[in-house]
Amino acid sequence: MARVCQITGKKTQVGNNVSHANNKTKRKFYPNLHKKRFFIPEENKWITLKVSANAIKTINLKGISAVLKEAKAKGTLSI
Repeated sequence: MARVCQITGKKTQVGNNVSHANNKTKRKFYPNLHKKRFFIPEENKWITLKVSANAIKTINLKGISAVLKEAKAKGTLSI
């Protein structure tokens, strides 16, 4: 699976390493992803998502059901 957050859609970004001599070489900035299980009380089941640390904070704030609904509407979640 790609390094993409299933809730926010955050993915790998590309940039440069810049040396002291100002030489530039390509590098990647990876999102802070974690594989995490969440319990959905409405369906009485567990789901496993690959989410960023930012998405975990959002889930704690809004609740898993509301966040899943928004992610499905946005198209980042394919469950």
